[in-house]
Amino acid sequence: MSRRGHVYKRGNAWTYVLDISLPGQRRRQKSKGGYRTKRDALTALNEAQGALQRGIYVEPSKLSIKTFLLDHWLPAIESGLRNSTLQGYRSAIANYVLPHFGDTRLQALTPDQLNAFYGHLLREGRRDGKGGLSPKTVHNVHVMLHKALHDAVRWSYLPRNVAQFSDPPKQTSSGKAMRTWTPDELRTFLEFVADDPYYAAWVLASSTGMRRGEVLGIRWQDIDFDRRRLAIRQTIISIDYRVEISEPKTARGRRSVALDSGTVTALRAHRAAQNQQKLKLGEAYQDQGLVFCREDGTPVHPDRFTQMFDKHVRDGGLPRIRLHDLRHTHATLALAAGIHPKVVSERLGHSTVAFTMDVYSHAIPSMEAEAAETIANLVRGSGK
Repeated sequence: MSRRGHVYKRGNAWTYVLDISLPGQRRRQKSKGGYRTKRDALTALNEAQGALQRGIYVEPSKLSIKTFLLDHWLPAIESGLRNSTLQGYRSAIANYVLPHFGDTRLQALTPDQLNAFYGHLLREGRRDGKGGLSPKTVHNVHVMLHKALHDAVRWSYLPRNVAQFSDPPKQTSSGKAMRTWTPDELRTFLEFVADDPYYAAWVLASSTGMRRGEVLGIRWQDIDFDRRRLAIRQTIISIDYRVEISEPKTARGRRSVALDSGTVTALRAHRAAQNQQKLKLGEAYQDQGLVFCREDGTPVHPDRFTQMFDKHVRDGGLPRIRLHDLRHTHATLALAAGIHPKVVSERLGHSTVAFTMDVYSHAIPSMEAEAAETIANLVRGSGK
């Protein structure tokens, strides 16, 4: 490979011309202008020649961010994504990325532009105009862009991934404190919903920390009543408000969870009631093997499940928490009770114990205080 080139002045600006000669290929020339001085043009030429020699040269292109994301990136990766993930990418691109800099040239994107973009989303990113997005949502947009730009580098559209040099908000940064119930509040809730058709679902969610979609996706074949264990193998998700059956996001999400005797009793009672409903509807019952379903056997929409929970909380006069906060309540109570973090992490299906401890760090001080007293008692011989 030979490296040649030159610079010349056009009007008030300088342009460099890079000669590209590769074995087995015809000699080509690529130019780039707009430099204020001859020295600037020569510096840019030397950088391009060095990149060419190292095999990382990227030819100048006017390809826009919009065209790259919609016409190149998404079509190339969609077959390897879950439907929910693909829909999330499309939504983030359409609602946040394209309105901000969709027409910007891909190669012109800078870390400063990304930082300004993230700041804009935090301040006023909501589509309804009522403020900004949460740090977690903005971080998720960054993760998507980082992946897209990483692929652009691999496919020789970019010389480097500028998202790697940006400063997105931390995923765990949040303006809202995690809201959980005390044992008494959780007990009050379960007593209030004792006659609800989905009572066993509320018991299962609170006693295992399972996610909403995991609870709704459980089938009778996933429950071993004799061993008191439940296998999480599928989830119910909503895509464009359409109910779909999916798989857990990660390998850790596919897990086996131990059940307490009270939860098993609630599930047995629920199965008996469901069998009565099957007999009542006969052939009209669409049996999909789901533990928690609508009266005709079809899946419960996740949003409807959340709405039912919210109504119970209001009617029961309990402190307002989200349905997902039942999961947080389970984890917090377990850690406060001295359950080993690794056990809690495995029950929740977290990727690592470190992640569990980071999310539920608010429960650690009481654990540390108890540990300090326990260790001191052992040393002094005043406790067991």
